[in-house]
Amino acid sequence: MADEKKEPWKNDMALATVLLAVCATFSTFKGGGYSTLALISQTQASDQWSFYQAKSLKQHLQELQLEQLQLQALNLPAHSPALQAYAEHIRILQGKLKKYKKEKAQVQAQAQALEAQRDEAKHHGKPFGLAVIFLQVAILLNSIAGLLNIKKVWWTAIPVGLVGVLFFLDGFFLFWG
Repeated sequence: MADEKKEPWKNDMALATVLLAVCATFSTFKGGGYSTLALISQTQASDQWSFYQAKSLKQHLQELQLEQLQLQALNLPAHSPALQAYAEHIRILQGKLKKYKKEKAQVQAQAQALEAQRDEAKHHGKPFGLAVIFLQVAILLNSIAGLLNIKKVWWTAIPVGLVGVLFFLDGFFLFWG
């Protein structure tokens, strides 16, 4: 059997296919990582908002109790020994209310930070997903070009692959927003 002479463009095509496959693999890996990070961040943010709601409910109950004690204290005679106990309990409840407000602010800040982390992860993940699509189409076109020995098909794969590589790089650097 005679040795067939390999056309030089096929070596370039094979190398391009390998490079595109590497980029597609990394895009899949990075996109999946960002997708997981977005999901975990969303779950944690939801947990923080639930915690915030619980703090709000507790704060509201304390406010109602404080209001009730203040109204009851108004109905006591001026020299009642119970007035001092009411005043002490009112002071304790006011301290708890300040504590709940502070804790709610901290929980809210944590929830918002997690939401920002989720949004950032989604922002990075989208280009990686688009990169995989374009890179796989380019790999497919390269395979067809090699199997059918049609150089024009390879030339159509090159710009598709470059778009995939641009999306791949955009996933890291966020060139477009």
